Amino acid sequence: QVQLVESGGGLVQPGGSLRLSCVASGSDFSGEIMGWYRQAPGKSRELVALVTGGGATNYLDSVKGRFMISRDNGKNAVYLEMNSLKPEDSAVYYCYGISDLQPYWGQGTQVTVSS
Repeated sequence: QVQLVESGGGLVQPGGSLRLSCVASGSDFSGEIMGWYRQAPGKSRELVALVTGGGATNYLDSVKGRFMISRDNGKNAVYLEMNSLKPEDSAVYYCYGISDLQPYWGQGTQVTVSS
């Protein structure tokens, strides 16, 4: 059974930082795309950042320069370092990965940016 398990969400003040982690099991994601999506209440899910098997990255315009995605293929994991957080970054963040041409999602982790 393939699972993606996120951790690291929580409550942070504006301007603060959080690091999200996602560890995959049940399949090897090392050569495939992995990434992070988010969904705020009343809004559609949007791509925040992705990293290819070769290490190329892509970011949502509003997080460029503040967020950084990275991966550790040995651990079958992907990370999202989030800095200078803003209230509009509040959302449930979902880990995403493709393995054997199939998409997989984590259960989501809540990020709340509020004073």
